[in-house]
Amino acid sequence: MTFFGKFKAPIALAAVALSTLSPAAVRAQSSAPWDIVAQAEARRKAQGIPVPSSVYLGEGAIVAKINNWTVGLAGGLPEGTFLRFASEIARNLNGTDDLRVLPMVTPGATDNVKDLLYLKGIDIAITHADVFEHFRTVEKISNIEKRVHFISEMYISEIHVLVRPEIKSFKDLEGKRVSFHTPGAGPSVTAPILFQRMGVKVEPVFVNNAIAIEKMKTGEIAALVHTVGKPNDLFTKVKNDFGFHFLPIPLEKFDDLYVPSSFTSEDYPGYVPPGETVEGIGVQAVLAVFNWPKDSDRYRRVQRFIDFYFDRFRNFQEPPYHPKWRSINLAAKVPGWTRYSLAEEKLRQIAESQPVLVDNSLARVQAARIAPNDTAEQERLFQQFIEWTRTRGRTQQQ
Repeated sequence: MTFFGKFKAPIALAAVALSTLSPAAVRAQSSAPWDIVAQAEARRKAQGIPVPSSVYLGEGAIVAKINNWTVGLAGGLPEGTFLRFASEIARNLNGTDDLRVLPMVTPGATDNVKDLLYLKGIDIAITHADVFEHFRTVEKISNIEKRVHFISEMYISEIHVLVRPEIKSFKDLEGKRVSFHTPGAGPSVTAPILFQRMGVKVEPVFVNNAIAIEKMKTGEIAALVHTVGKPNDLFTKVKNDFGFHFLPIPLEKFDDLYVPSSFTSEDYPGYVPPGETVEGIGVQAVLAVFNWPKDSDRYRRVQRFIDFYFDRFRNFQEPPYHPKWRSINLAAKVPGWTRYSLAEEKLRQIAESQPVLVDNSLARVQAARIAPNDTAEQERLFQQFIEWTRTRGRTQQQ
């Protein structure tokens, strides 16, 4: 129910009067909710319509206060890691009237980008780095790279291919029914790329993962594909009584687009035998933002969000936040994506004002991403990075 709807017939007359305004007048009002309240109050007075006492008591100021620094963040489905990260962002950044992040339940990666483009109230979204390929080749959305930028990389979403016990390899899935999750979710983009490069044709089925698990039990489908940060509740909280297991994915077919990953029995004790590792790949998640024009209202809100996000980022790296926050490098580039100008400026300010701080474990993770199968090269890159930070630190002190 709207604010005016609470006051029934008298206010309905005012609503009719407001509807007679020219489109230009309506547009002028729409950017400021408190102006709508004030103008409606004046119109009621002119027509002799009683004005609710709550308006006189300053409700317009409350409307302004609540709306002024609100930022909409598209997350994902309840069972996914996207929504958990969106909720944790809100938990860390909210708490004062200076910013209010609203995390939202959404279908997932591709729909989140469309929400950035078309849905009112969505300023920022979590998505996957490979979605641009989908929008270029499938949905044919022009200039997507210029319209959607990124604030920072997020975590790696591991690509889970869960199969029935009789499936031993990708070739065994030829002609079989495989769940690609729901339309708009990450697997609806990643799974077609996966099977195309593996040279296997399957019959896609688009259902929720919980339903897909049940269909796997009855044999209606042979597998499901899920792109999500490990460990995920779908596999840790569902008892595996049917011998389901994960298929390994060869990195060499995907190293131009994805990064190496793996599952162990520590990640999924019910699906990976003790002491074994399932080699696989992951897709980079990104914190995406619409490329709002400078000095617009939404630009102002996103600027506030970016300031809070970077200034409070260290909080994410402590419990009870998701452990994958500790693997995020705020300065990392995302291939094919452009960093939003406000985020780039914030990084520059941080670099100029603070000494270089090196997280050795994070540096080694980054080296492993670049040279996944070459330990000597990983060590060389790590030492090179350490030397670079020492040199930069000395330069800043001069």
